[in-house]
Amino acid sequence: MGDLGRGFGHLMAGQRWVARHGRWFGFGLLPGLVSLVLYAGALVGLGYGADDLVSWATPFADGWGSPWLGLFRGFLTALLFSLGLFLSVITFTAVTLLIGEPFYESLSEQVDRTEGGEVPESGLSLGRELWISARDSVRLLVRVVCYGIVLFALGFIPVIGQTVVPVIGFCVSGFFLSVELTSVALQRRRAELPERLALLRSHRAMALGFGVPLVLAFLVPLVAVFLMPGAVAGATLMVRELTGAEPAGGDRTDAGPAAGPHQAPPPAAAGGPAPYPAAPPQHGFGPAPAPFQDPRQG
Repeated sequence: MGDLGRGFGHLMAGQRWVARHGRWFGFGLLPGLVSLVLYAGALVGLGYGADDLVSWATPFADGWGSPWLGLFRGFLTALLFSLGLFLSVITFTAVTLLIGEPFYESLSEQVDRTEGGEVPESGLSLGRELWISARDSVRLLVRVVCYGIVLFALGFIPVIGQTVVPVIGFCVSGFFLSVELTSVALQRRRAELPERLALLRSHRAMALGFGVPLVLAFLVPLVAVFLMPGAVAGATLMVRELTGAEPAGGDRTDAGPAAGPHQAPPPAAAGGPAPYPAAPPQHGFGPAPAPFQDPRQG
């Protein structure tokens, strides 16, 4: 319960951070608003065109009598729209992070700067960072879809499918949401996707405490847009603890001046973060992780 509470504490600390740094909150809203417009347009278009698409895909049913034709195509239309809605939910964060890569990287850097210590930089070009983000997002999406298919099948088991399986589904979604959000700060630390997965698997309870409440909150329309800046800030704070840049449970979000996105950064403090802690093997969402190593060491 301690790690669960610390994960939730980082989420709340991130929301407090952006509340105190209002210009950064507005700066971080822009990618979410762009994604919202794109997804809303896609869903509206799907809603208007789903009937025609289903009719085109099922020509064999044209000769069916009433009410079977209407019931069959109505069911497929509802299923198609539900699939589109599901895909929009599980891809919204990844697409928003991809669109807002420069915004969220600057926000994450500012969180590191106000908390003190080194401000890591990936040293990669923007194009290279966007490519890595897109590639890793697709890899994570494939994992989520695979888990989703398995959980969907398990959902038909009486009792368990209506009680245990949804809870597991929220936990899986929360874990991978934490992986996606921490990717902003960990990519600046030159951590590849396997290393990021290993790090969060070794602190799975903290990742769940951070991600599951966000999954539940994202079920409410528009909430994801307004929570994204604070979620990125909170993920950066969690990464600082996991990589040894901040004592466990530390909350120094009141440190440092409030700066805007175009303000010149102050000189970084001397010294750097402590080495990444080794990740002990554990079981859970995937194979046991290998020890996490700082890619800048050795």
